Formats: sequence, C-alpha cells, structure tokens
Amino acid sequence: MKAIAPGKLILSGEHAVVYGRPAIAMAIDRNAQTMVTGEGMAAEEVRIDLLDLSASESFSLRALRDFRDRVQRNYEAFIRGEMGLREILHKPADLFQYAFITILDGLHLKLRGGLRIRMHSTIPIGCGLGSSAATTLSVLRAVGHYFRVEFRPDWYYRYSMEAERLQHGFPSGVDTFISLHGGCAIFRDGQAQKIPLPRFRFRLVDTGTPTCTTGECVAEVHRRFADASIWVEFERVTLVMANALARQDAQSLRSTLRENHRLLCEIGVVPDKVRDFIAEIERRGGAAKICGGGAIRGEHAGVVLIFADSMPDDVFERYGYRLLSFRGEPLGVRIV
Repeated sequence: MKAIAPGKLILSGEHAVVYGRPAIAMAIDRNAQTMVTGEGMAAEEVRIDLLDLSASESFSLRALRDFRDRVQRNYEAFIRGEMGLREILHKPADLFQYAFITILDGLHLKLRGGLRIRMHSTIPIGCGLGSSAATTLSVLRAVGHYFRVEFRPDWYYRYSMEAERLQHGFPSGVDTFISLHGGCAIFRDGQAQKIPLPRFRFRLVDTGTPTCTTGECVAEVHRRFADASIWVEFERVTLVMANALARQDAQSLRSTLRENHRLLCEIGVVPDKVRDFIAEIERRGGAAKICGGGAIRGEHAGVVLIFADSMPDDVFERYGYRLLSFRGEPLGVRIV
C-alpha cells in the first residue's frame, strides 16, 4: 500500500494569492510517496524513514504528543513576533511527526501496535513545487488508509494546512488544494474553480534551492508591500492568463508571463542572476518566470517556468541550471 500526492506549479499569482488575489496552479507528475506498515514494530513505536535523506528516527506516542505541544507553542510565539519562522521546526522529520500525531489524535485513532512510515519524493525540496504540502498529504492519506478512515477531502485539507503553517507561516492553501485534488484550478480565498490542464508545452529549470524559505519571502514581501496597489496588477495579469489558456492564445500567454515576471521583480523576489537568465530567454522570443516564493537573498530562486518555441540547451548550461521533466497531473492524492 502506498499513497502518492502530486507537486504543484503556479502559473500566475505567486504572493498575490496571500492577499486574496487569484492564482492559477496545476498539479504535476512529480510526487511524494508514503508507505505505512506495522510489521516488525514494537508497541506504540512510530518510526519515520526519510529515504531520500537516508534518515530515520523512532518515537513513542507520548514523545510525539509532547513534541506537538512544543511546536504549537513555538508557532504561537512566531505569531506574536517572538520567534522566527525557521525556529518553529528544526529538522526535516519534524513536519511529518506533527502531521502524523495531528491526524492520529484529531480522528481519535488507536494505535494497537507500532507503525513504520517510509517516505520518498521526486519533487525537489524548497524549489517552489509544493514539496512540503505533497509529502504531508501523502503521509496523511497513507495513515488514514492504514486505519481504514473514510476519505474526506475536507479533513485532509484541514490537517495538511495545520502542518503547512509551521513550514510557511501563513500558507494560502493553494499547494494543499492542488495536491489534494490534482488538475488545474484558479484559486482564490480558499476557494477553487477547476479549469482544464494547459495544453501548451512548458519547460522547467531548477536554478537551485534558495537560501531563504518561502515563509521568509512571504514575510518580507508582506512587510514591504502588504498595503500596496501592486496586487491589483497581479490580479489583472492572472485573469488575462486564464483567458489566454482557455483560448489557447500563445501570444497572450507569452505576454502575461512576461508581465508576471516584471511584477515579481518589483516585489524583490527574483535574484539578479535569475533575472539575467530570464532576460536572455525573452531576447530569444520566449517568456519565463519563477514559480514559487522566489528569494530575497542569494542567487538561487527555485524553479523557473519557460514558454518558448525552442531553446538551445547551452542557454541553461551556461547558467549552471538543469532542466526538469514534468507533465500535468489530472489526479490528486491517492492510494496506489
């Protein structure tokens, strides 16, 4: 038994979605996978294996509940401004410990023996592809299925969002929604309107993991632009893009991607090196933009989406970037 949950790609509306403006996002076929078994485990022992990091830890239920309470206090301190976002959690397994004990106690599930949770992901971490939301959802879905819990999307959305806030501070919910339901949607204020997956051919390049988290970027943008009118411009561009996707209008899509990029530059989340790379893409007739929170320092900004008729590989190689293969994914989190 294995649960898988897809990553996501934001086509338009990064950061703006936090302020109630629309975003267009799609699921991609890079995914997080979780396997749950009780075989060979001691009573009330929970073991979490992060296969990609070759890391493994075991916990008792009491330790997990103490950990949850401590993390909740950390989050409350963060809300009060007494603690930084990066201080809430300390290591990769923390997020999944919290997700596990939250759904276990939230649904009043009883652990009769021990449990082993094994995770693997094909989604690059920290690059704007929704890795934390996908992995959290895969854990929740696998645990729910193991305990034969009815699949109620609203439950999984709620528990995933509880965990996501520890990672991102004030998540918009778009990562969780897309990973939960798959496909493509226009997302706004926690509500989504499903639209067909784009039929355009996009390319994706990894510029490297940012030195700052998405939560830090969101917090800095909020400090500088929370009350700015720029979000109205973001909304206009997103709605024009939605129309371009519906009409299969390549020229309009190229134009809106370029406008979106300019707005992201204006709020300061596109490093100079990435900006130079995108400028070269545009000189060659294409369009490109970052697809996540970007970066407020350093030269890496996660993934960049490219829309171009053709692009020689030497362009990417010159900047030290690597191409990532992907396709749109119509399905959300599920058991396979």
